[in-house]
Amino acid sequence: MSVPVAAKTYRWNQERYSRRRRAFDIWGFVLRFLTVQWLYEQSWSYGGRPTPERKSQRRRRIAIWVRDTLLDLGPTFIKVGQLFSTRADLFPAEYVEELAKLQDRVPAFSYDQVETILVADLGRPIPELFRSFDPIPLAAASLGQVHKAQLHSGEEVVVKVQRPGLRQLFDIDLAIVKDIARYFQNHPRWGPGRDWLGVYEECQRILYEEIDYLNEGRNADTFRRNFRDADWLRVPRVYWRYSAGRVLTLEYAPGIKISHYEALDAAGLDRKRLARLSAQAYLEQVLNHGFFHADPHPGNLAVDPQGALIFYDFGMMGRIQPLTRDKLLGTLFAIVDRDSDRVIEALVELGALVPQGDLDPVRRSVQYLLDNVLEQPFDKQSVAAISEDLYAIAFDQPFRFPATFTFVMRAFSTLEGLGRGLDQDFNFVEVATPFALQLMDTRPGTEGDFLGQLGRQAAQMSNSALSLPRRLDDSLAKLERGDLRLRTRSLETERLMRRLSVQQMATTWAVLGGCLLITAAILLVGGYAWVALVALGLAVLAVWRGWRGLRRLEALERLF
Repeated sequence: MSVPVAAKTYRWNQERYSRRRRAFDIWGFVLRFLTVQWLYEQSWSYGGRPTPERKSQRRRRIAIWVRDTLLDLGPTFIKVGQLFSTRADLFPAEYVEELAKLQDRVPAFSYDQVETILVADLGRPIPELFRSFDPIPLAAASLGQVHKAQLHSGEEVVVKVQRPGLRQLFDIDLAIVKDIARYFQNHPRWGPGRDWLGVYEECQRILYEEIDYLNEGRNADTFRRNFRDADWLRVPRVYWRYSAGRVLTLEYAPGIKISHYEALDAAGLDRKRLARLSAQAYLEQVLNHGFFHADPHPGNLAVDPQGALIFYDFGMMGRIQPLTRDKLLGTLFAIVDRDSDRVIEALVELGALVPQGDLDPVRRSVQYLLDNVLEQPFDKQSVAAISEDLYAIAFDQPFRFPATFTFVMRAFSTLEGLGRGLDQDFNFVEVATPFALQLMDTRPGTEGDFLGQLGRQAAQMSNSALSLPRRLDDSLAKLERGDLRLRTRSLETERLMRRLSVQQMATTWAVLGGCLLITAAILLVGGYAWVALVALGLAVLAVWRGWRGLRRLEALERLF
């Protein structure tokens, strides 16, 4: 189905951009967001007691507004929002869920602009390049649109053309986003413990890679080579003679969208098999190839009449290096053993956890997750539920999930939902079990017999014994330098100090209120009625602040 070249007019939808206009729009959104966030934290703005349910509802409304505003801000922020939907370590669950719904359905650009780009990049007019070229695009998105065409040799192809002025828009927007990242990095509340500049660098790299169509063509070729022996998976061929930085020509490979269940049934295709194959394809990518599709939503996955899967859109791909894979395996083994200390060590090595301050709360959170997630049979668990628990624990903790990890978890959750749409009995974890067992077979000392277990325990004991002198020496050195600290915590003392602090503040407010009341009386006697009224209002406000502090203290102490 073709996409009409008409729809809502966006201010960003043009070939030339004003840096000043973009800065005004973007910083205006940031300032409105900061205002809304400040109001969210003020209890009086709720018109009553701010219960967790009411706070969650307001977070949901704010998240919907953020999602809609990012769409209005254009391609850069649509993509940034989609990337942020994977960062549950930075944002509350409501934001993550709403940003995951962000769809880049935007108006198509004109055929004249398409022709200009093709001539500029390929060096020849359209009639010399193609026998036929459909001026109405098959699909349009924020970064570009796709047209059906036919080569002079007779092969049918699709031509992906980048939106005009996109790189200039990225240059302007990302420079502004960098300033915003610096602001949040230095913010006294949102800066500590968060690497906003690192998040910016990661987004910048991914966005520029996605608009490099030659890079996308190379990704497609690599992906096709990885599955060259799989007759159940197809990847459109790249026509390099007709491709450039802003133009990518691919084999026309039509299919039934994998989420169109009625069409699949009408074609006589086995939906249970398709659910299993979609999960198997992704597990092969992640665990065997180390090169995976980072955006496997239903729009990028179709089925041909023979029942083979067809993958589209290779602009966003993830890579897992062998060293990272080994570290991930170490994390998996620690999780299987329910060893929170080893899990934390493995996460630190991965760079997913920043070893700052007291890690005891993090260790307790990880142990809670291990105890609750692993109490159920492995094949009865849900990837979405595991991800939700993991992200709930990670939020506001010193976790820094790498992009690769978040892409994999999001893709697993997407494929699980897709598989259950195809087959109500589908379980992604059950399909993944043979792959996990295969990986477990590579684990040293997992022969399963008594001698193997004994050998593993002996190795662990020997490692601990060999490292003991060094650890003692390090501890003594810290003691000599005065770096060794003993941290204790008394809940009763903390409660008493909190009560004394609140009472002291209440007394201060009461004294201030009394002084203002006396001042109001003197002013009233002196004939300054309006000024006296202001002083009286301030006195009432001071007394109310002290009273509210005492009420909060009483409510807090009732919880213990």
